[in-house]
Amino acid sequence: MKSFVLGNGRSRLNASLNELKSYGATYGCNAIYREFDPDYLIAVDAKMILEIDAVQYQQKRPVWTNPNKETRNCSGLNYFTPSLGWSSGPSALHLASLHNPKEIYMLGFDYVGRNGLINNVYADTDNYKKSSDIATYYGNWKDQTEQVIRKNIHISYYRVVDDHNYYSLDWNYVNFTEITYTEFNEKKAKW
Repeated sequence: MKSFVLGNGRSRLNASLNELKSYGATYGCNAIYREFDPDYLIAVDAKMILEIDAVQYQQKRPVWTNPNKETRNCSGLNYFTPSLGWSSGPSALHLASLHNPKEIYMLGFDYVGRNGLINNVYADTDNYKKSSDIATYYGNWKDQTEQVIRKNIHISYYRVVDDHNYYSLDWNYVNFTEITYTEFNEKKAKW
């Protein structure tokens, strides 16, 4: 069983999201619902949850978040209990890991900005920074992701990265591998 956790780094644009559904469960973050219906949507920022609630996306697919006083009037949400206090990408990775697949592919987990600027598919849209803004510090995302991988040694994690330009995590876990989109597509051809 395979799962796909879809972050919103620009490298994710190399993937055909709808194709992934035929191979396993999809876990998407934040505004991905605007263009794609993941099996599970994870958002922890209150502004994003209010946007998601305004269109009642949680009536279509499960939406997971942390309890938050600003979103307490939203109904139909699933809450991490206890609250993780984490960012959306690592929270999505945590949820996918709870479902215990054999392999998890992490797409759009770019971590660093490009040229020091925001590296997000949804930059310049509602509830996101402008593409000309300085990149958000990624240390917390990286640490939270590492906690999930370290805790779930029985799951193989693959971080899918740009073929030529990417930030390597250089982790030495037996259950973690970085592969390029070319390598990812070669794997998919054999599934």
